[in-house]
Amino acid sequence: MPKIIVQSNAAPVTGFTDKNTPSPLAQAIRAGDFLYLSGQGPLDPATREVVSDDIREQARQTLKNLLAVLEAGGANLSNVVNMRVCLRNVADFPAFNEVFREFMQGEKTTRTCTGGTPHRQGVLVEVDCVAYLG
Repeated sequence: MPKIIVQSNAAPVTGFTDKNTPSPLAQAIRAGDFLYLSGQGPLDPATREVVSDDIREQARQTLKNLLAVLEAGGANLSNVVNMRVCLRNVADFPAFNEVFREFMQGEKTTRTCTGGTPHRQGVLVEVDCVAYLG
């Protein structure tokens, strides 16, 4: 089964070290009935710059980017079966979770949330997910 690359202009392409070098990552790949999304962060889709230093604003932008890629792949939050969240500061968990609840609008998924160091300076949160399209 071939993999299908999914791209959305409404979300930034990540995985770059330098903005002039193309990223080796796909925003998402569809394989069979599953859609695998690369980690999305709080980057403005046009400038690829971090939108704010506030965790709530970063969480909103990160989840907007995630939704844009899901939609490009023919999915929405009701298709998501698993999410992984990486927070730079685990003390941000309550604020992130508040925004997460707003976005999920009652949908259920499995999720793991860990503390770590996202790849880019200033990025406080990164989220990836897997969606089932079958």
